[in-house]
Amino acid sequence: MFNKVLIANRGEIAVRIIRACKELGIKTVAVYSTADRDSLHVQYADEAVCIGPPPSSESYLNIPNIIAAAEITDADAIHPGYGFLAENPSFAEVCEECRITFIGPTSKNIALMGDKVRAKEAMAKAGLKLLPGSRSGFRRRRMVVRDEEEAVKIARQIGYPVAVKAVAGGGGRGIRIAHNDVTLVNVFRTAQAEAQAAFGNPNLYIEKWIENARHIEFQVLADKHGNVVVLGERECSIQRKHQKLLEEAPSPALSPKKRERMIEAIIKAMRSIKYVNAGTLEFLMDEDGELYFIEMNTRIQVEHPVTEMVTGVDIVKEQILIAAGERLDLRQEDVELRGHAIECRINAEDPYSDFSPSPGRIALFHPPGGPGIRLDTHIYTGYEIPPYYDSLVAKLIAHGRDRSEAIARMRRALDEMRIEGIKTTVPLHKKILEDERFLQGRTFTNFLDSLQL
Repeated sequence: MFNKVLIANRGEIAVRIIRACKELGIKTVAVYSTADRDSLHVQYADEAVCIGPPPSSESYLNIPNIIAAAEITDADAIHPGYGFLAENPSFAEVCEECRITFIGPTSKNIALMGDKVRAKEAMAKAGLKLLPGSRSGFRRRRMVVRDEEEAVKIARQIGYPVAVKAVAGGGGRGIRIAHNDVTLVNVFRTAQAEAQAAFGNPNLYIEKWIENARHIEFQVLADKHGNVVVLGERECSIQRKHQKLLEEAPSPALSPKKRERMIEAIIKAMRSIKYVNAGTLEFLMDEDGELYFIEMNTRIQVEHPVTEMVTGVDIVKEQILIAAGERLDLRQEDVELRGHAIECRINAEDPYSDFSPSPGRIALFHPPGGPGIRLDTHIYTGYEIPPYYDSLVAKLIAHGRDRSEAIARMRRALDEMRIEGIKTTVPLHKKILEDERFLQGRTFTNFLDSLQL
């Protein structure tokens, strides 16, 4: 087992990893920018090292500084959390070269699944379905679309609407929708420029866009000995600009038989690429209930707590144990989904002002509690939320014997929560939980388009 783990991240996920390490008897090292000097993860860790000024490029994305922090503190492993360097194959490779264990997949796993074209090809070869697009269904050798003319030709073949996606995109970024030839030409040019600026790669591909789609993902754990388990699925259909806002497990739309078939297919797919550690395969479900693979996230997910609540598996601990070479002590037949869990992402944003960021000082923070309630956060009364990073300030999770009880508990917890001094998305979540479509489990990725705040 590791003696000391450095957490190459900040905020609630850094606190979450520190807690898992402490329960395993592992010492921890926090890294922080000067803007995060008073952050909770810095206070909770055994040691802390400043790695630069506030901009991410000079701190949390600064690989030499992070590796130096690991070396001077004698950390023998690094957990990247999510975001920042979590899906950077170069960072994983540097860790490997410096003989520091990267708590995550191999650099080859990350590189393969981080390239959306290669990922889709690998998963299609393993038997997972793909949406009709610039490769699937046309026996094309390439998925990448060269120019607007080719894009229009493909779109006409598969039928509008279509999604133009960045090959290097992920996490809901790098997606544009077109409903006709004219908008496609404009979207294609804009998407190319955005992809180059955001990911350093202008390549795009095209897929059929499902208007009333559900976003469903499956949580995977795989050890270094060839053992793979799937911890069920999560429903992540409620999104804003392709960014998830509320997640639940299990999905109200998936039957036990469909779940079983998908689990068998995913285990086969993961073994085919020799995948190691935690990962999440994401799918879109059409109105006929067909699931199409869209991408894989080779890291811990923001929404992992809902899976932990219904399975009883500590996914972060499992990541650490797998990285240390341990075998999974869980078999697929041992995985049992108990009850229902819902997670609301609480962001420092004003939902009544076009979700404008709301950094600032927390004048008062009172967390909710009671049966079935979990809160993952890094804020406290007096904490100053910096304006440099993601707006997520807390994840509120409710677990119940069934979906109705989970909803009731989440409503109660949202009413109990007090965060004063900043604007948050708590009012938005209250509206979602009152909506008849949500109560009936009829949610799609366009759900928020018709929600009245």
